[in-house]
Amino acid sequence: MNNPYIPILIMAAVAVVVALGGLGASAILGPVNKNKVKSSNYECGVDPIYMESDMGRFPVKYYLVAMTFIIFDIEVVFLYPWAVTFGKLGLFGLAIMLTFIALITVPFIYEWRRGGLDWD
Repeated sequence: MNNPYIPILIMAAVAVVVALGGLGASAILGPVNKNKVKSSNYECGVDPIYMESDMGRFPVKYYLVAMTFIIFDIEVVFLYPWAVTFGKLGLFGLAIMLTFIALITVPFIYEWRRGGLDWD
């Protein structure tokens, strides 16, 4: 084994075999109880059977939950690297991050006032 890439190729091959083996085993050994309810789509708390007939609108609550996810996801994506390099950035990094947090607070307050954080 003089080539340093052989262990990586072996590991990749084992990963592919395990992944395909798991998929194959679940297809062969898994229960097959298909019906209309299990096969139908379900999203945002609206039953799709009613959506097919009148094509109603999605509730605002769905979009508010999606906005919550985006707000916190973006915040974590930017806060983690900032926290890691906080000592190197100095006062400029602190000012930029305070500006970012102020800007990210605006949609959070909007969502809070619209009732997106109230779980009924």
